[in-house]
Amino acid sequence: LVQLPQMAAPTALASGNPIVGLAAVITACFMSGFAGIYFEKVLKGTTTSIWIRNVQMGVIGAVLAVATAYAKDGTAIAAAGFFQGWTPLVVSVACQVGIGGLIVALVVRFADNILKGFATSLSIIASGLISIYCLPALQFSPTPIWFVGSSLVLIATVLYSLPDRTGHAKGP
Repeated sequence: LVQLPQMAAPTALASGNPIVGLAAVITACFMSGFAGIYFEKVLKGTTTSIWIRNVQMGVIGAVLAVATAYAKDGTAIAAAGFFQGWTPLVVSVACQVGIGGLIVALVVRFADNILKGFATSLSIIASGLISIYCLPALQFSPTPIWFVGSSLVLIATVLYSLPDRTGHAKGP
């Protein structure tokens, strides 16, 4: 979370089991880490072009997305078309996500999964700073939690980039 929502009046909290929620978050973290490592292994452990790998993954994702769209909104798609409601803003967001996926693949191919994590964290901080200074209409006001999280990311990035004092190679 970059910023928790500011609540003007007290509201009722949703009921749930915090243990199940914590277990779900921890499971998602492990699965994300393993997926990143496997993705790096696939990209670096084969002679297949990075562009072919992107097409392979994109086709799988597109098939699943189209199947989900038709399962959920099949009648609306049949009546008004697949791109109903798309605006230039929606098209630009879709293009940005696609370009971001290509950039992630390039970063993982030529660097490693740890650097991808740092790049993602730093981009979240940059987005927050841009929201504060360049996009006042978003009304983003950072909280102390945001500053603590941003500081921890910056400290971790600096510590990771320091040379290893023991002479051992860093990373894989």
